[in-house]
Amino acid sequence: MAIELTILAWSMVLLLVHIFAAAQVKTQQYGTKWNMGARDESLPSISPLGGRLSRAQANFMETLPIAIVALIGVIVAGRTSDTTALGGWIWLGARVAYLPVYALGIPMIRTLIFLVSLIGIGMVLWPLLAG
Repeated sequence: MAIELTILAWSMVLLLVHIFAAAQVKTQQYGTKWNMGARDESLPSISPLGGRLSRAQANFMETLPIAIVALIGVIVAGRTSDTTALGGWIWLGARVAYLPVYALGIPMIRTLIFLVSLIGIGMVLWPLLAG
């Protein structure tokens, strides 16, 4: 099995971590009744931590489709290599680091980690773009 598929599987685990981390903080703030309800009511602003976790989740979900296409693309195109595997691991590792750094509110480091993740995904995309 291509290592790129393993990276994708772990990225799905990370997606679940994002979802549950944000939901846990929101449930602590708004209560179990809100979590289990239709969520139609107006609510006070989310706490700073809840907001950061929600934004980190949204950021991950914005870039995840790019990673999915790139990682599956190199498999389908027969362009997997040590470089695409390394790029995938760099992307995933950076995305793992991004969540707690964003949750803690560390601004510049968060941006640097995001840039590292883009370098990793670029390493995976390059063989597809270079033909």
